[in-house]
Amino acid sequence: MTALLELRDKLKLIYNKNEEFILPVIKFLVAFVVLSVVNGQMGYMTRIDSVAIVLVAALMCSFLPVGVITLFAGLFSLLHMYALSLEVAIVGLVVYLLLFLLFFRFGTKDGIVVVLTPLLCFMKIPYIMPVVMGLLGTPLSAASVGCGVVVFYLLQAVILNAPTIKTMSSADAMGKLRLVLDALLDNKAMLVMVIAFAITVIVVYIVRRMSIDYSWTIAMVAGVLLNMVILLIGDLIYETNISVVGAILGNVLALGVAKVVEFFRFCVDYSRTEKVQFEDDEYYYYVKAVPKMNVAAPTKTVKHINTQRRVAASQSRPASSQSRPTSAQGRSVTTERTRRDSAAKYDKSVSGRSVTIGSRQDESQEDYEELF
Repeated sequence: MTALLELRDKLKLIYNKNEEFILPVIKFLVAFVVLSVVNGQMGYMTRIDSVAIVLVAALMCSFLPVGVITLFAGLFSLLHMYALSLEVAIVGLVVYLLLFLLFFRFGTKDGIVVVLTPLLCFMKIPYIMPVVMGLLGTPLSAASVGCGVVVFYLLQAVILNAPTIKTMSSADAMGKLRLVLDALLDNKAMLVMVIAFAITVIVVYIVRRMSIDYSWTIAMVAGVLLNMVILLIGDLIYETNISVVGAILGNVLALGVAKVVEFFRFCVDYSRTEKVQFEDDEYYYYVKAVPKMNVAAPTKTVKHINTQRRVAASQSRPASSQSRPTSAQGRSVTTERTRRDSAAKYDKSVSGRSVTIGSRQDESQEDYEELF
């Protein structure tokens, strides 16, 4: 566990130091994958069904806000619908405008969710999104997830009915409109999935906000089980033909992804939980403090050893002075001849020689310095 915590801290440190480089790369990859999937699933307009076009669009998305990815994905899908039929493009545009009004009203901060949800639906693992958004988002994130589900089933309706639409004449405009609208509005599987995902997001959010031990783990497990139950009940009532094995495997994968998110976002040590009670003039406070699981950064001791140096001891002195060292222990004897002053003329005990014995640090000694 300690090694995992150290790895997490290193990854966070690397991201914080290089965020201005890592974030554009992530946006580029997301945009490239999303636009490639749209072209691969639809591909009715050959002019934009090109790797070069996708690369240019993804490069533009990497330097722009995240919401631009949603804009480019919607634009690419509308262009493919227009290449298929003008009536289909009109239906898609109306649906996108309605979803935009709903999204703008409730989920403006979760724009990337509207893109990632259809992507995960095409990859047959849409169950990850409601659990993760319940852990990281708010109850309003249910609107963003629901919009993503509607976008996926809109694209599915166009893709499944594309062979029939191609055979219809241009004069049968109402028939094309009715075909796409009926495929979208009468889709019980879409209704069941929107309800299941919305309830899952709300329940996971409520449980993970509770003041109980292991609230995040309980929330994700409850969300996964509730999601499976609602999908199975909806399949029994409306015969949505949901794959039971796929739902089980997808929810198990969603549980694993949620645990990874918990490790990076909410990793705490419940064994050291503390409960504090205090009061002021108006209230009593009951506080539950759960410490985070952190690993102290290892300290390194660096020992620097200076090599032995010999420095000449000669200094500038008067011409009459002489200096010579007496020992290697830092003691020196300086002999200097001086002139007699006026007081010394009458004192025979005062000589004309003075001896000064002092100690100084020998620079030839070894010097050891430790840096902590």
